[in-house]
Formats: sequence, C-alpha cells, structure tokens
Amino acid sequence: MHKPILLSNISLSFLNKDCFEDFSTTIQPGSRIAIIGSNGTGKSSLINIIRGTVQPSDGRIIIPENLSIGYVEQVINDYNELSGGQKLNKRLTEALALFPDLLLLDEPTNHLDLTNRKHLIRMLKKYQGTLIVVSHDKELLQNCTDKIWHIENNKIHEFSGLYDDYIRETRRKHAEIKKNLSALKREKKASHEKLMKEQKRAANSKSKGEKSILTKRWNAMTGNAKAMKAETSQGKKVKSIDEKKQALIDQLAEQGLPEVIKPTFVLDADDRVIDDILTINGADIGYSKENIILTNINLSLSSEERIAISGENASGKSTLLKAILGKDDIFKTGSWHTPKVENIGYLDQHYSNLNPTESVLDHLHAIKPDWYETDLRRHLNSFLFRKNEEVSNIVSNLSGGERARLSLCLIAAHPPKLLILDEVSNNLDLETKEHVIQILKEYPGAMIIVSHEKDFLTEIEIDQTYTIQDGTMSLSENP
Repeated sequence: MHKPILLSNISLSFLNKDCFEDFSTTIQPGSRIAIIGSNGTGKSSLINIIRGTVQPSDGRIIIPENLSIGYVEQVINDYNELSGGQKLNKRLTEALALFPDLLLLDEPTNHLDLTNRKHLIRMLKKYQGTLIVVSHDKELLQNCTDKIWHIENNKIHEFSGLYDDYIRETRRKHAEIKKNLSALKREKKASHEKLMKEQKRAANSKSKGEKSILTKRWNAMTGNAKAMKAETSQGKKVKSIDEKKQALIDQLAEQGLPEVIKPTFVLDADDRVIDDILTINGADIGYSKENIILTNINLSLSSEERIAISGENASGKSTLLKAILGKDDIFKTGSWHTPKVENIGYLDQHYSNLNPTESVLDHLHAIKPDWYETDLRRHLNSFLFRKNEEVSNIVSNLSGGERARLSLCLIAAHPPKLLILDEVSNNLDLETKEHVIQILKEYPGAMIIVSHEKDFLTEIEIDQTYTIQDGTMSLSENP
C-alpha cells in the first residue's frame, strides 16, 4: 500500500476562467473517489494535477515516492482501427499491466456497450488499489466509489458515502433550504402587514389629536414618533430577513442540484395519431445484398410508445436507425411503413442537427418564423436560455450541455411524430443529463432510443427494450 497523497490549498484557473480554489485533502491508500461536476469545471485537469502532468495555479501536491500510476484518458487517439470500446479495453489492459497503486480513469464508460460496461464495473469492484474516476455514469459511481468530490461554483465539495447517499443528502438539504426560504417569505409578509397596521394606528392617533387645539401638537408628535419607531423597527427586521434570505439562496446554489426544466411542447392539431406510426415486417438490412447486418426484423411502434434498442458495439443499431430514416446507402428488404422524413426527429451525441455558425435565437426562428420575438424568448427561457448573451451566442461557442438543451428546445417547438435518439446521454454531465430526462419525460410522441445506460432508460420511462445479438433483434425485458 502506498503512503497518503496530500493536496494542499490546490487552485486551478485558466485565462478568463476559474475552475476551483483552495482545495485540501488527503487521499488514503485504498480510497475510491468519484469526481463529478458540470462539463468544463476542471475534472480532467484535477486528475492530471494528481498525475503530475498539469501544475495547479496555486497550492501543492505531495506524491509518495515510487507511486505507480495507471491512467486511461477520456479520448483515446491511438489504435484507429479499433472501436471505442476496444480502445478502452486495450488502454485499460496496458494501465493494469503496471500493477498500479493508483488508477486514474477519465469517463471510462463513454462509448462502451452494455456488456463492456458490466465487465468494467466488475473489474473495478475487484481492483484493490486506490481508484479515482471522473464519470457521469450513475451505475459506475454507485457500485465502484465511496467518496464524492463534486466541483461546483469554484469549490470542491467532499462527501464520504455512496453516490445515492450523496444525492439523498443533497436533496434533503435542498428541501430544508426551500422550506426555510418559504418561512422567511411568510415572516417578511407578516412584518410588512404589521408595519402597515402601525402606520395606520399612528395616522388615526394624529387625526384624533386634530379635534382639540390644546392636544393637537402633542398627539401629532406622538403619532409621528410611533410611526417612525415602527418603521425603524420593521425596517431592521426586513433587512435581517433579506440577509437571511440571501444566505439561504447562496447555500442553495452550492447544493449543485440542476435547475428544473418544465418544457412546453407545441403541438399541431394533426400531430396526434392513434394508429401505429411505424411497422417493419420480415425485413433484412445491410449495406448490400451480400452484406446483410440484421435479418428478420419485426417491429411496430404506436404513436406514444417508447422503445429502447440495445446491443454490443457494431451489432447493427445505427444501421437500423439509418434504415428507419430512409438513408440511401442502406439496403433493405421486407415490408416497411415509416413516417415521412419531415415527421421524424433525429438527435445524436454530436448534435449534428445544429449549425455551428448560427445563434441560439436564429435556430428557433428558422423553425418558427411566425412567432414574435417575445414568443421565441419565452420558449428559450423555458430551456434556460435567458440572458441576451445566451440567446445571441452561436452554436460553436456552446458547451455540450447547452447544445443538448438547444436541440431539445427545437424539438419541443415543433415536435416530430417520431423522435430517434442515438446515444444522446454520452458525454453529458449529470446536470445536463437530468435536464434531458426532464424534457424527454414530457415528450408526447413516439420514441426510439439507443442507449447503454439502464438508469437513463428507466427514468425516461421506456415501454419495451429490443436487444440485437448475432444479427437478429428480439424483445427483451425492460431495463
């Protein structure tokens, strides 16, 4: 076992951006740490600080002598002939061959199919050394780590316990702060009403005094004094309430819970259909008559049904989606009834539906040219595009999470009868993933989704799951 790793007052900042500051901790041998946080908060950089390949902006790190470190990066540029899952397995094998005291993994489950994800989780549960992993994968976090480092609002918050425990504790604190804010709101209202009563009482006292010349000056002075005293007292109380409120709002911001999106889907009258909108019978698909990928496909989808398609990498999932989309390079046989292309929405993990040179507002205006700007801004506001700089920002400057929100914002403005999603949860931070879940749960049409994440599929309420294996597709149990 290695000696403890010491981080002392570590800070990290780049040009025009602060990631985190003043973080101190001790990494004990055998620790199993998850680093979580929104995209761009410095998670990968923190791993590289521990590796010694990135220098912190301030503070220092003490690494024990002869510490053996294994590392697997998020984007593996070697082995171009291999798939994403094969690259990960090869790089991980190389890292473990070092018998590392410390294993550092950066988003290891990205692009892994279900089988490889399970294999990785089993391997990590058996690993005896110190593990530090950057991940947005809830299943991996829950099963392979017992300490959380959450980078949020330029701070790193530590929590000892399982990921589910962390979420429960965060939500408990969130609910408690919300409750206290509501109590302060009631207190401020009561204080205001009390002040109004005091002012009215003082005014009445002054009015009565005017009936007597001898007592006029005395009662007027008394009334004014009472009013001033009441205003001073209540003013101090209101100021105290406002200070407490701001302190609670600051605490709420530190909890790291994603803001809730409540999307409104704009439906045309003829967008609702009752019959099946997709039926495929006895179909084979591939890239030529001699290169068949899947055989004997039988699939039907009703107007509000949600199905998931799972299978190992290169099993034919994307080929099936291309066939449904009517791509010319796909060879297919059998009976096909699919919606028109304009009634199908397609979204992949790269957000290829967006134009990198156009702004957020331009994208929405293009599909809703008859909306007034107030309507456009109101719809964008529902998807957390609120400030002028957010609305006018061009796509190439958006983060992955912002692109995901914009893509779904456009779908909500003009929902297709069928929505096809290809690995959309890959590369999303936990906050954006929660936003995507909130939006998809409200989507009113039919849905086909390819994903390896069981938790994600469960949360968006998938009806049925089809598994592709050995060139055939069959109905399986829900995820």
